[in-house]
Amino acid sequence: MKRAEILDEFAGGMRAMAPLTVAVMPIGLVFGALAAANGLSSLEVTLMSALVFAGGSQFVAMDIWAHPASWGALAFSALLVNIRHVLMSASIGTKMPAFSIPAKYAAMLLLADEIWAMAELRAERTQLTPAWYAGLAIPFYCIWVLASLAGSIAGTLLGDPTTVGLDFAFPAVFTVLVMGFWKGRETGAVLAASAAAAVFAHQLLPGVWYIAAGAAAGVVATLFMGRRREVCA
Repeated sequence: MKRAEILDEFAGGMRAMAPLTVAVMPIGLVFGALAAANGLSSLEVTLMSALVFAGGSQFVAMDIWAHPASWGALAFSALLVNIRHVLMSASIGTKMPAFSIPAKYAAMLLLADEIWAMAELRAERTQLTPAWYAGLAIPFYCIWVLASLAGSIAGTLLGDPTTVGLDFAFPAVFTVLVMGFWKGRETGAVLAASAAAAVFAHQLLPGVWYIAAGAAAGVVATLFMGRRREVCA
């Protein structure tokens, strides 16, 4: 692929990701503010976003943060929250024939829910290329890290993010992603099963087991719907 074609592909990925890149800014600001309120320095916030790069587990870590922090609880919570990446990477990995082995590993390191969703949609229409994926992931990653830093610096000025509704930015982005994959009643059934299991587990179990319960219920519901479709066919 020529240099001009690579740049065009990269720019195409940036354009496709632009709305979600903008949407992640307030989420990064909220995380930075929450982390600063929990005693993390701006350097620590920046390093956490740069090295972990997983908004869900970072927010969960802030929810259970204590002094001294229980590293075992933090690590286990991060594992539960991010276990979905195993399924996400297995799915998108089958759609990367144009990627070299190093490029594929690099792509997985920058995998996030939003990036995965956009890459899956692209792969349904045409071949997924490393340059297009880089256009998705690199600007998104940089904005997340910079927004987290800005949020930590401005944390004292923002105050409680929930008072201005910024806490809703995180679920709003995921609602948009889910709707992008909506395929009718089957999708609704999977979402309902996952939500019911998550709510039930949240009421009965401590910690973040509701995340694992919701994910497991969603997988079971998907398998059930697939079997039912095969039988009806």
